[in-house]
Amino acid sequence: MNISLNRYEGLLVRYLKPQWLKVALLTALLFGGIGLQLANPQVIRYFLDATQSGGSQSALLFAAGLFIAFALAQQLSTLAATYVGQDVGWKATNALRKDLALHCLRLDMSFHKTRTPGELIERVDGDVTALANFFSQFAIRMLGNAVLVIGILILLCREDVRVGVGLTVYTAATLVVLSAIQRLAVARWAAARQSAAEQYGFVEERISGAEDIRANGAMPYVMRRLYQLMRDRLEKGRAAFLMSSLTFNLTNLLSVAGYAIGLALGVYLYGEGRVTIGAAYLIVAYVGMLSTPLQNIREQVQDLQQAAASLQRVDELLYIQPQVRDAVVGAGVTPVLGTDARPAPTLPHGALSIQFHDVSFSYADNGEDGNVLHNVSFHLPPGKVLGVLGRTGSGKTTLTRLLFRLYDSTAGAIRLGGVDVRDVALSDLRARVGMVTQDVQLFQATLRDNLAFFNPRIGDGQMERALEELRLWDWLRSLPDGLSTKLAAGGQGLSAGEAQLLAFTRVFLKDPGLVILDEASSRLDPATENLLERAVDRLFHAPRRTGLVIAHRLQTVQRADDILILEDGRVIEYGPREQLAADPASRFYSLLKTGLGEALA
Repeated sequence: MNISLNRYEGLLVRYLKPQWLKVALLTALLFGGIGLQLANPQVIRYFLDATQSGGSQSALLFAAGLFIAFALAQQLSTLAATYVGQDVGWKATNALRKDLALHCLRLDMSFHKTRTPGELIERVDGDVTALANFFSQFAIRMLGNAVLVIGILILLCREDVRVGVGLTVYTAATLVVLSAIQRLAVARWAAARQSAAEQYGFVEERISGAEDIRANGAMPYVMRRLYQLMRDRLEKGRAAFLMSSLTFNLTNLLSVAGYAIGLALGVYLYGEGRVTIGAAYLIVAYVGMLSTPLQNIREQVQDLQQAAASLQRVDELLYIQPQVRDAVVGAGVTPVLGTDARPAPTLPHGALSIQFHDVSFSYADNGEDGNVLHNVSFHLPPGKVLGVLGRTGSGKTTLTRLLFRLYDSTAGAIRLGGVDVRDVALSDLRARVGMVTQDVQLFQATLRDNLAFFNPRIGDGQMERALEELRLWDWLRSLPDGLSTKLAAGGQGLSAGEAQLLAFTRVFLKDPGLVILDEASSRLDPATENLLERAVDRLFHAPRRTGLVIAHRLQTVQRADDILILEDGRVIEYGPREQLAADPASRFYSLLKTGLGEALA
């Protein structure tokens, strides 16, 4: 994907506009420094000519003082510009990091299944870091150095037209060379950034699985693969740096050649008596100064090479749009006067009914042959509990993902409380549906933060009442610091049962109309499972909520009002639990006789 100039401009305007005052200050500082650079050689020229012509001592002292004042002012201007530039760059890149992180969180599960966290970290942080100079100084410095070059050439032309014209040709040739090399380097920097992302992703994934790697003796394979990735990164990074080095060396060669030509012209003109010693110095000084802005332009071009590669990767990430999104009518958006737009419907309060109507779904775009669900239809009244049974791979978990709209169904319709889930704002849908799975995600934060999911509107009293309602007060009191107890990353130090208790409390605090339990107690000991079963009873009945329970154990589905059995993504049995349990011809009856755990393994 090629990044156009408009894309650069759009990104600059978007993230620099909120800081326009600081950008204006940075511009003033940089252009003030340029003016001081052009003025100082003029002071020295005056000093040299005045000395040669026998000028007064006071005039010489004034020129010397002015030179020192200009030099100090230039240094202060450079220092201030560096500070302001860093501040602007970090604020702009942090805003871009925030937008990228939010964009990644909104992308579909299918996107995250094909990318490692390490790769996304490199995109959100590494690529954006490479854009820091692009945001803070690129446009201003490029313009400033261009102005400095033009100013030097004009002043040289004023001294001698031949010198000015010759060095103008040299400058144009240098810029043409830089432009040609820049185009060659962008692709190499993009490849280098992608290689770094793959290495970070590999390292992150292997470190998180270090225990299994050691237990299975897979360390030699991991290290061999790491060596391959490092070799690939070395080769691609070296190719990118070599191209940048070519830019550096060519620029230096042209700078030295230009300086030699300027020095020769100054000596020649002074020897011919056409210029004073001060004017000869001025020509040599300006020619020497000419290499500095050209060098700065080269550095900015080199940064642009890296920024272009990073911007291309950032743009590719932003280009990916979620397939699951809020309805076109808008998520509670106020209609525009004179349009037919309407606010998105909201889910009714209280328990939610569930209706699947001829729902089919495939994780891959390969037609009906790849469907995980085939024409699934059932209706669960509000306040009832549905037990979903089936072997691994039968489509049980897929049902829950569709209810949450982590994916959209390929065909058919899903309704909650009589409202199509596609028409409901995602925020409303996920606020009214709570889920507990086998794997509970806990964060390195206090118990309070993990229960409230960092929502400051949920107070300690509300959390304590929820724990009491779920009969978990004694468990809370057993913790060393109560709600302020610090949890390790990933919930290390907590048992699987304790993690599940936290998940149940989270759901209770949401007060959802539908609660989904996806084999939430399948790995617990009997004592902890009994505690969780009491919590589940409280969750379903105070107040009455609709429930969907996926389980392998008989005890877990005893509370279900209805039973749905899936096989290969198809409904093979659905009906009231007690009726099916009493019917010897039903599949559920056979499962009860055989034992759910054995029959569904």
